[in-house]
Amino acid sequence: MKLLEYQGRELFKRYGITVPRATTVNGADEAALAVDSLGGVGVIKAQVLAGSRGKAGGVRIVRGADEARAAARALFGMTIGDYSVEKLLVEELLDIEQESYLSLMLDRSIPGIGCVASASGGEEIERIAARTPSPVRKIALARGDGPDWDLCSSMLDETLGPAIAPKALPMAKGLHQLLFENDCLLAEINPLVRTRDGSVVAADAKVVVDDNGLWRHEKIRTLRNREEFSPDEMEARAAGLSFVAIKGTIGCVVNGAGLAMATMDTIKLFGGHPANFLDVGGSSNPDKILVALRILLRNMHIRVILINIFGGITRCDDIANGILMARRQLSITIPMVIRLVGTNDEAGRALLTNEGLKNSTDMIAAVREAVTLDKTAERRP
Repeated sequence: MKLLEYQGRELFKRYGITVPRATTVNGADEAALAVDSLGGVGVIKAQVLAGSRGKAGGVRIVRGADEARAAARALFGMTIGDYSVEKLLVEELLDIEQESYLSLMLDRSIPGIGCVASASGGEEIERIAARTPSPVRKIALARGDGPDWDLCSSMLDETLGPAIAPKALPMAKGLHQLLFENDCLLAEINPLVRTRDGSVVAADAKVVVDDNGLWRHEKIRTLRNREEFSPDEMEARAAGLSFVAIKGTIGCVVNGAGLAMATMDTIKLFGGHPANFLDVGGSSNPDKILVALRILLRNMHIRVILINIFGGITRCDDIANGILMARRQLSITIPMVIRLVGTNDEAGRALLTNEGLKNSTDMIAAVREAVTLDKTAERRP
């Protein structure tokens, strides 16, 4: 789960990380009042879950209420990436002398907590590393025996310099505490700003929380932004499905994450292009199949649907009933390739056969057939 900047900066403040004065606004007149409260000069920042907001025109320096009002009106009508701007952050204008980068993250290559720092900041760290790899440093801050703050201090001193490092170290400690106490995958400051008066400030806040830990954090759970998920993903989540859309033409309905990944890999192996990851889970509820197929049919790029079920807890006869329910309720005009094997598979296949639906027990044959049908199918109107 990704937090918007204004949400992340509130977490930063709780852990002693200095952030600029700012106000969140929902309208142009509110933006004008907020700039007045900051002395008539400020920065208006679009609150969207997308990077490179500045290059997209989503960050604007304004002077006076009239400029603030005009900028806010323009930003509220803007789309950045795939996101519509619905909220703005009006922030004090910092007198910047240097921009740097600092983050803590769960790093499975360690495995443990990694700390990344760079003397350059203000853009995505991948771009910084690609352009000038030498200033970017990463250390294994913490394994099972806890954080090594002496190592962190040395790295920050070498990377950020003695003018920033002493003030960045307490921020790193705050990020570490934030990361652990809130089950975060990433806590990032970019840019970490040194102002001309010597202050060190987190001028942006990026926080990513592990979905698997949200049950422990009710307050953070309420911060979920609907724009993080498409309507299809929201419907799938409500139905207990794991769904991720990708660019492809073969829709997949599978039970089990491992089998779903194997199905997608096999489609690619035979020259096809999966359109999604969709795991219906271990439940045998036929309604899940109905929802899954309804979601896939809305994707006009999909030309074939592959249903690949290896029944354990999941009963194949319940899956078959879900397919037949969907066939009755939805206008399914594209071919479906169905593989059922496992618990009650004979009963499930009999149900489908009696309704004229071809099915098999061979995954490889099913995938080959789906890819062949996809290659010969006409584009949907």
